Amino acid sequence: MGAAWSRLSLRGRLFLLALLPLLASLALIALAVRQQESELAAREHALVRASYMEARRTELKHYVDLAVSTIKPLLGQAGGQDRALSILQSLDYGRDGYFFVYDLQGRVLMHSRQPELIGQNLWELRDPQGRPTIQQLIGQAKAGGGYVEYSWRKPSSSQLAPKLGYVVAVPEWDWMLGTGLYLDGIEATMAELEQGARQNITATMLWVGAVAVFGVALISAGALALNLSEHRSAEAKLRALAREVVHSQEDERARLARELHDGVSQALVATKLLIESAQSEPASAARLQALALKRLNSTLSEVRHLSHALRPALLDTLGLPAALQHLAGEFDAAGGTHFKAVVAGEEFGLPDAVNTALFRIAQEALNNAARHAQATVVTLTLRFEPSGGLMLEVHDDGRGFDAEAAQAVADRGLGLRSMRERADALGARLSLMTSAGVGCRLAVKLSAADIARASLA
Repeated sequence: MGAAWSRLSLRGRLFLLALLPLLASLALIALAVRQQESELAAREHALVRASYMEARRTELKHYVDLAVSTIKPLLGQAGGQDRALSILQSLDYGRDGYFFVYDLQGRVLMHSRQPELIGQNLWELRDPQGRPTIQQLIGQAKAGGGYVEYSWRKPSSSQLAPKLGYVVAVPEWDWMLGTGLYLDGIEATMAELEQGARQNITATMLWVGAVAVFGVALISAGALALNLSEHRSAEAKLRALAREVVHSQEDERARLARELHDGVSQALVATKLLIESAQSEPASAARLQALALKRLNSTLSEVRHLSHALRPALLDTLGLPAALQHLAGEFDAAGGTHFKAVVAGEEFGLPDAVNTALFRIAQEALNNAARHAQATVVTLTLRFEPSGGLMLEVHDDGRGFDAEAAQAVADRGLGLRSMRERADALGARLSLMTSAGVGCRLAVKLSAADIARASLA
């Protein structure tokens, strides 16, 4: 995986980084939609089943209430039981809708669809699950009537099917009277609903897939175009920075060449001439040698100044705090703006990479403040933290600037980009708080881990 990633071009990496989060989001959305549709279908099925069962229960109760009201006038009459059984025998509602009558001991008194059962005692009859069917029905009837779910042979198919029965007791004749509806119809209906729900979920997932493909194509194209635009802008800024670095190097070389030619070289030539004159004029040798020594001391001072401009000796001998204080003193000596350096906390040794990077960041920040800020006071603070971390802060009370606008143009904000790159090289965090019309605060923060990594580099 790592090798394949490394072989990808920058554009390919940008494309994948834009595409993969989008695909992951769409996949999560599809899973959420599927889960919600499944839960909705389950709730719908439960509601349909509950509504169906409630309607069937009400229907069964009405049938039994009608049967009871039909035979009620026959209670207490001679021959009323036979007439009642005959009436109930004739009552039905469809191929599988009928009434049945048992005595409370389990003997079949009337069964319009299975007359062969009449006279048999089915008290010990059990269904395939081992439940005592007739005992449950009679027990419910004795308890005041109610509903019982059980299995019974369906007349239209001659197969066992789940059935919902409603039974009541006729205590005057020691009867159990009831009827029932077979539930295999609702199971078939529920299966059809389940199939329809699955088809709906499949159709929804296909639509989500189609939207995902279109969204991936559209958003990826837009993201890729944006990333490529940013890439081109970054390349332009990098090229501008490289040109600025080369230009700065050439300017520095030209300045050093001028300083060496106009200052050091001329002073050495003058010293050489004084020494030659002293050799050719013995009478004036002492005076000429004194002048040559004075000129040589001046030349050494100028060489030290040039050396310090390239890299301050204090940075190597006394460390970063002393170098920063000397740097602030040099800017302050130029007049106009007051520069000061503050060192806080208990000092500890720093790696050369940290010393150099922070010194150059401070040098660039002070130079920008002196040239552009129009501030009255610029404060440079180096804070050693008890945790082992370090913070460099440069604050001025000047007019500030628009940092985003400065960095948006390739050939502007090069100093700020240079400071950011130096901070990034250390793993430090550089923050800048400024806006037009107010002061500027630049801070570079290193953790103890950042300093430890710099010491190993």
